[in-house]
Amino acid sequence: MDEFGFLTEVADELGLPHDRIPRVTRTAVEVSPGREVSVLRWGTGPPELIFLHGGGQNAHTWDLVALHLGRPAIAIDLPGHGHSSWRDDRDYGPARNAVAVAVVAERLAPDARAVVGMSLGGLTTVRLAAARPDLVRRAVIVDATPGSPEAFTRMTDRQRGAVALTRGPRTFATLDEVVDAAVAASPRRPATAVRRGVVHNTKQLADGRWTWRYDRFVGDLTDASAVLWEDLASLTMPTMLVRGAESGFVSEADVAEARRRLPALRVEVVAGAGHAVQSDCPVQLADLIRAFVPNLQL
Repeated sequence: MDEFGFLTEVADELGLPHDRIPRVTRTAVEVSPGREVSVLRWGTGPPELIFLHGGGQNAHTWDLVALHLGRPAIAIDLPGHGHSSWRDDRDYGPARNAVAVAVVAERLAPDARAVVGMSLGGLTTVRLAAARPDLVRRAVIVDATPGSPEAFTRMTDRQRGAVALTRGPRTFATLDEVVDAAVAASPRRPATAVRRGVVHNTKQLADGRWTWRYDRFVGDLTDASAVLWEDLASLTMPTMLVRGAESGFVSEADVAEARRRLPALRVEVVAGAGHAVQSDCPVQLADLIRAFVPNLQL
């Protein structure tokens, strides 16, 4: 099955008729000489939303949310992820990502009503919004604050959930071996949905083994925290932080600090969701986005 053939399965999980599935295409934007960023385009109209995934994920993590919303949008494979080019320096931090995302946004979605970013994508959204507020009219940050990288260092692998897989083995004998590892790390999601995510996020090597479809970041995101807190404080557009109630990536102390830095920040908590709110509770997240961003009603 090609990557878009799975959308009927996505619609079934959401209880939506298959005629609600829009045209979805993959395109690429050259963001620097010889380096491309791959993008999923939802619908045929001018994109209203820009979706940025977390570390070790790809644009398909937004399939459920995008389909439920039913609005024209783009979902970006961040550099080093999905079908996007890898960097020689393996720097996939928010600052580098934001530069690449800005090029894509200018080209494909200059009038988008909001940027929605989860985890690494959320921190990239903060950097982008601070550097290029003309491209971020509203910001939705999903389960991340500038303090999240530090929180990650204190968590056990069980608490990290599927994020722990990014530090695990790079190759596997079979696809089922990858699926088993991902299912064990994703207790809140149906096994069929986890398998679909693994298919999108892996590739088979010449020797028959399987590997992740993302490069491994070299660096320490905690080094960027101070700058990102300042970035957050500088934001002038409406901004919403969405937390997973069962996630440890955003502490109460960090929420308090975020509110101190940005008093107008709206904070929402999604019951039953872990770190990957878009996968655990996609309908609830989509409804929050629809309520926060004007004119997204069907």
